[in-house]
Amino acid sequence: MDTLTSDRIMHDGAVSRRLVVLIALGDASRAERLAASLAASDDLLPVVAGGGRADVAIVDDSIGDGVPALIPRVLLTGRAGGERPAGEVLAVMSAGAEDLLIAAAARLAAAGYRVSSDGRRQEDFHAGDGEPFEEEASDEHAARPTLSPREAEVLALLAEGAPNKVIARRLNISVHTAKFHVAAILIKLGAANRTDAIAIAMRQGLVLV
Repeated sequence: MDTLTSDRIMHDGAVSRRLVVLIALGDASRAERLAASLAASDDLLPVVAGGGRADVAIVDDSIGDGVPALIPRVLLTGRAGGERPAGEVLAVMSAGAEDLLIAAAARLAAAGYRVSSDGRRQEDFHAGDGEPFEEEASDEHAARPTLSPREAEVLALLAEGAPNKVIARRLNISVHTAKFHVAAILIKLGAANRTDAIAIAMRQGLVLV
């Protein structure tokens, strides 16, 4: 695939690279529907299995070795437990997960995070140096941060990959105000950056789709 196809021109003329998401599912109609849903996002470029480079792959239990081994993967599974497919599986989601949640998991996997099927787990993949995926018990006593209704709206848009300008436009607020809300969310979640905030929010069940 020509790498230029993953670039898009922003309104201000700047070039922003989209994540190329390879969709390799046994159900072709499901793959097409998911591709159409992800294509509606400004930051994702879905491609149905067929070769070429990709930043992250979405696969299911039926997929074989058709995806290059080094591409991080989001696994859509209908089985509890079971063997993981070959390659770097960084996120495990239910086969019936909502498209927006799958998209968020794809962004996190591309950034090197691991996320369990319920969104509780997040870690720097590179620190694990390719260790097998293991479920981790959740801390049910961990205090959940309290977000204002507006911050919850901003967080939902962050999970969609929306930049500050899009958040401002969607919520009819200024870009400055959008930046303020994003900063407040990072502080409340104890997140290092926007991607980290999404991972923490998924782990704590703060992102609803």
